[in-house]
Amino acid sequence: MYRKYFIQLFLTLTLATCGLASCVPAAPTAVPVQPTVPAPTISAPTVSSPTLTIDQLKNAQYKLGSRDDHAVVQLKDGQYQEGTDATTQGYAHVQLTDIAIGDLTGDGIDEAAVVVFENYGGSGNFGSLVIYTNIDGSPVFLTSIPIDDRPKINSLKIENGELTLDAIVHGPQDPECCPALQTTRTYVLVNNQLRLTNSTTSTPDGKQRTIEIMSPASGTEVTGNVQVNGSVSIAPFENNLSYAIYNEAGTQLATGPVPVTAPDLGGPGTFSQLISLAGIPAGTTVYLDVQDLSAADGSVLALDSVKLIVK
Repeated sequence: MYRKYFIQLFLTLTLATCGLASCVPAAPTAVPVQPTVPAPTISAPTVSSPTLTIDQLKNAQYKLGSRDDHAVVQLKDGQYQEGTDATTQGYAHVQLTDIAIGDLTGDGIDEAAVVVFENYGGSGNFGSLVIYTNIDGSPVFLTSIPIDDRPKINSLKIENGELTLDAIVHGPQDPECCPALQTTRTYVLVNNQLRLTNSTTSTPDGKQRTIEIMSPASGTEVTGNVQVNGSVSIAPFENNLSYAIYNEAGTQLATGPVPVTAPDLGGPGTFSQLISLAGIPAGTTVYLDVQDLSAADGSVLALDSVKLIVK
């Protein structure tokens, strides 16, 4: 049940390894059962908040992302466990793995990003990307998004206000045990939620699939229409990308095709598309995504995004 729920959530959002030598997770080390706790309260941080520490994050509260009740639990030394028998109903094991600390909001106060895995018995080991805000020097759970079932985490870093995850996840043809799709995903925080701003994947022969929006620049003020120009490293299926426009609340305001010109099938290409902003109120901050979606399952193969202000 949990695997089906997680996969549906993963596809809706459009998008730690599962073991050093095997894609099947090893049996977790038993830890004392910890009670669930009340959800944390978030208040405004102060500019003097000290930097979060790894030890604090390993002993922070965590909101379950892959279980229907989304209970808030207390980590202890990076783990949480319910029950001791993985074959019984109600079993849960949570493990915090990768950690990155840095400023995601530009206020001079560091947030923290961590990867957390949830296992409810069986082979599924559901990875999530989690953000903790810094409240007077203490980590408080802010938000999370799913990564994949049994992803292999290569790196996690925060630089220049952006969070970048490098991982191996499941492609459309990959068996459940063994993800093989190399991907990088870059996020920013918008209204305390993670927003995907760039994504790449690699082909089976190791070529990186990318999209680059060359103009307009992020932060540009636009009126009526916007001319979007850019390039792709690998021309998409039937030479068609798509665009989508979202407001800061994540509501989709417009969508449509973006034709690509490529001299060779599957080779590098360019795009130039005039996109209407009709119906979007003046003063609205929007995000324009140009994306290459898989014809097999609708997942994001490549994406780039710019922030625009409609005048």
